[in-house]
Amino acid sequence: MDKSKKKLITVIIVILILALISIGGVVVYNNFFAGKAPSSTGVVGRISDGWDTGVEDEASSQSDVGIQIPGYGTAEMNSGDTSLHLSIGNPKANECGFYATLKLEDGTVLYESDLLEPGYGLTDVPLSQTLEPGEYTAIVSYRCVTLDDEHEPLNSAESELKLIVK
Repeated sequence: MDKSKKKLITVIIVILILALISIGGVVVYNNFFAGKAPSSTGVVGRISDGWDTGVEDEASSQSDVGIQIPGYGTAEMNSGDTSLHLSIGNPKANECGFYATLKLEDGTVLYESDLLEPGYGLTDVPLSQTLEPGEYTAIVSYRCVTLDDEHEPLNSAESELKLIVK
């Protein structure tokens, strides 16, 4: 082999080694150092960590408030809508996770959330079905769990609201 072919082969090998190192670095960073985003499978309004109830929260500065559960009054939507504008989430002051379920009084489940960590929630709730015009009694049921890997059950709570479908 002549000298120019040896140089060419050496340059190609060096380029391949550098490319493999770069790819390996990206894979290691993505798997070990990048933050884990919360799952939002099937969610129209993405679950986000910027969730805010929009209500002034004086109790969050107290240390003995327990678990905070959002409350609701009335929500409105149009017949045929596939999502409901309703703020479902876990207040930042909580030290537990939530699984939220939106259901009708008759037990019809309209939405079930993934784990909502403190400060996470959504404001556009995707519905599993559309509703006919009328007034419904709806319930947001919160199952509270520990934030460790086991997600041990804690207590639960329900918040009732009037759902008006036009």
